[in-house]
Amino acid sequence: MKLPPLVPGTLIKRYKRFLADVELDSGETLTAHCANPGAMMGLHAPGNRVWLSKSDNPKRKLAYSWELVEVDGTLVGINTGMPNKLAEEAILAGRIPELAGYETLRREVKYGKSSRIDILLEDDGKPLTYVEVKNVHLMREAGLAEFPDSVTARGAKHLEELGDMAEAGHRAVMLYVVQYPGTTRFRLAADIDPKYAEALKKARARGVEALCYGCDITTDAIELTHRLSPELD
Repeated sequence: MKLPPLVPGTLIKRYKRFLADVELDSGETLTAHCANPGAMMGLHAPGNRVWLSKSDNPKRKLAYSWELVEVDGTLVGINTGMPNKLAEEAILAGRIPELAGYETLRREVKYGKSSRIDILLEDDGKPLTYVEVKNVHLMREAGLAEFPDSVTARGAKHLEELGDMAEAGHRAVMLYVVQYPGTTRFRLAADIDPKYAEALKKARARGVEALCYGCDITTDAIELTHRLSPELD
């Protein structure tokens, strides 16, 4: 997925979860939207190199959005709105073999208990396939991606609803998209959120599939490229 032109800068601080003060290379200081409700462990240290996108929507309160951060020479995607777009692009391009071969892909379809599924795949002769997408950018051990980076009751709720779909005869898939290049493995951060880890265990026992794919990232584009080995048992 091609990125819009990005503006480089230096992170001053991230605060109130959704705000980040950044000094641009031009010397200008501004507040950018941080589209990430998580802890962003290891990613929000003052002084980190960051890249922002600029919206041309005059109704936006904050024109700039934080997209990437550089950590030890690696570009990491922090925008949690990006993985759904990356997953859609990759599925349509056939880069996720487990989700290939469907005639129709729809986004944000209502299901469950007042929820919306990220992606619904449909095809005659196949069960409806519900795909929930989560962003992953926690790496506490070299090469190992983990999720979540903070407690997520909403994530556990999604797993329960996926389990309901699986038991109803549909196909249900939990897709983790890792926006941290250089990772080859994936596991749950059960020490951070044991309830989520238990929820995934129960969901898998009910028939929910778990997939994990990594990305390549430059300041020009982010592309979902390779499957990671999940360590879930």
